Amino acid sequence: MATTLKTSDFSSNRLNLVLAIVFLLVLSLAYRLYVLQIKEGQAYSAKAAKQQSAYSDLPASRGQIFINNYSPSLGTSELSAVAVSKSFATIFAIPKDLPAELREAVAQKFYEVFDQAGVEKEVDNFLANEDQKGLDEELKYIESLPLAATEREQKRNEVLARRSALPNDAEWSEFRKMKRDLEINERRAVILNAYLEKLNKADDPYEMMQKKVSSEDLLRLYAALLSTELSPVAGADLEIKNNLIYKKSEIDSGNPITFKGLAYDMEPYRYYPENNLGSHLWGFVNLENKGNYGLEEFFNEELSGSDGYVKSEKSGGLSRKTIIVNDREYIKPEAGQDLVLTIDRTVEFYVCQKLQDAEARYKYDSATVIVVNPATGAIIAMCSWPDFDPNNYSEVKSVSTFLNPAVSRQYEPGSVFKTLTMAAALDQQKVTPATTYNDTGKRMIEGWNKPIANSDYETQGAHGKSDMKTVLEKSLNLGAIFAMEQIGSKTFADYVKKFGFGEKTGIELSAESAGNIKSLLREKIRPIDAATASFGQGLAVTPLQMVMSYAALANGGVAMKPYIVQEIISEDGSKAVTQPQELRRVVSPEAARTVSAMLAEVVEKGHSKLAGVPGYYVGGKTGTAQIPSSSGGYLEGQYIHTFVGLAPVDKPRFVMLVKLDKPKGFKFAESSAAPIFGDIADFLLKYYQVPKERE
Repeated sequence: MATTLKTSDFSSNRLNLVLAIVFLLVLSLAYRLYVLQIKEGQAYSAKAAKQQSAYSDLPASRGQIFINNYSPSLGTSELSAVAVSKSFATIFAIPKDLPAELREAVAQKFYEVFDQAGVEKEVDNFLANEDQKGLDEELKYIESLPLAATEREQKRNEVLARRSALPNDAEWSEFRKMKRDLEINERRAVILNAYLEKLNKADDPYEMMQKKVSSEDLLRLYAALLSTELSPVAGADLEIKNNLIYKKSEIDSGNPITFKGLAYDMEPYRYYPENNLGSHLWGFVNLENKGNYGLEEFFNEELSGSDGYVKSEKSGGLSRKTIIVNDREYIKPEAGQDLVLTIDRTVEFYVCQKLQDAEARYKYDSATVIVVNPATGAIIAMCSWPDFDPNNYSEVKSVSTFLNPAVSRQYEPGSVFKTLTMAAALDQQKVTPATTYNDTGKRMIEGWNKPIANSDYETQGAHGKSDMKTVLEKSLNLGAIFAMEQIGSKTFADYVKKFGFGEKTGIELSAESAGNIKSLLREKIRPIDAATASFGQGLAVTPLQMVMSYAALANGGVAMKPYIVQEIISEDGSKAVTQPQELRRVVSPEAARTVSAMLAEVVEKGHSKLAGVPGYYVGGKTGTAQIPSSSGGYLEGQYIHTFVGLAPVDKPRFVMLVKLDKPKGFKFAESSAAPIFGDIADFLLKYYQVPKERE
């Protein structure tokens, strides 16, 4: 009896255990169903949809940028593209498929196509710099010797003659060749090792070798890979069709060229056909297709357009083909808008070339030229040196190179500002060209512990009785102060603001500066601040602000808003056309005409003769400005030279600013900026076919 009970209890307990397990399993399954269908239902639905659906991005094509290519003689105009989209290759290796015995040869071919020319140029520049350094040290040593001037000059000439004769010396040439080869081989070894490090990853399915490779370089690489001593192949023997490479003789064969272990993808990238020309204006587009600096940044949204996409379902089976669901699943990409600029290609090219060529003579650190149509505010040319190639922006060493100095760099303008001071006094009818004052050469001004002097005081002393024409012709600081004092510092400050200083012009370029006229915005302006501002010191302006102030005078006293975008064209052909915009009247037509005539006399009789153009009346003013030091005061012996002028004076076709930073060997702008202005003005007057006004 006891045994039977124990067996029954055991069976009952086992049944209860099984039922409990089943119950727990059912409860777990119910909870899992709750989680899948209710708690996380949306997430799993999305995952399922993702497995069953495919999304393909459809990138929008970026808008292009055009400049005008005028023909004044024919009265026609065409557009030249300066920023377009172009297909480039991303070349990648598949190391696991690349035979080990070919890896060194492949690395060598990559070096020859992509690096060799650059390495050789780098080494040649390195050696040239070493030569120059050695020459400088020799000449510096001679200067330190206690020699008479004639003997020192003789030794200098001997050194120069010996250095110039070195390339003709066989022993020196052999040594130079050995040194050059050694430098090249050292750099070559580093680059080859970097390539081999990627190619030797035996199990690696992907290693990016080169990005943004032009079609020409891609074909050169494949030609080099295909070439043998007995059967050389040139890039010109190959051709790309539908993003595949063929031998030209087999273009219709349907058998593209492949190379085991190497492949490429063709992708659209931004391309700048004119290379460095106008680089500060356009800026560049990075590898993420985002505009940086210039117009590319300012109009990035308009140029980018809107990407589209297509949604498709994956069919069953191993093929996993896609099927379009319906029309509602397709979003068409919207192409970016095109920009047509006011820039004249011929003028831009001439100006940029002039700045590049003039650097050899004036040795400036940087330079800027702006040409504007005063009647509309349209920018005809805007160029700065040094520039950069936006196709190779990653090679630029300093990001400051990307900033457009014409709108971003503030500086004290110097004597070019005297014209505006004079225009304000003329407009207030407090002076006329014949008004005189007694020029003492220097004078004390409240708020400063040293006398303010004319720039020529050390050589010319006091000028005595002088009229307002003489003030501009001889660029007298005391005369500018006198003119300012006739209208008062507060009224003078109001004119400075009306001319557009202290605020951004609103031009369609990124990183524009507003300048700095804080010293003239105080409730009570200090006499020293008003005095120095009257001749262009103690305040900061941009080159664009400066040229637009003169443009207001050339436009009869009316300030125009500067602009650089003439039209914005949408994909459907519709256009948004920029209309010239008057900002305000700054001075009366009479004051504008009078000061323009005075500027003509500055070129005829004053410090700006080298800015003149035979047969025309040209007006303008020089400015030689000191450069503020970060520690206070001004840098010793370093200046910024500016010339701003207009031509012809009676009916100006253009206003132009030339600004040179720290030119070497030329103390005043009359010997540097003025002649550059004169050369460009001569070109412009002929280009626009402006009839001569005199013999």
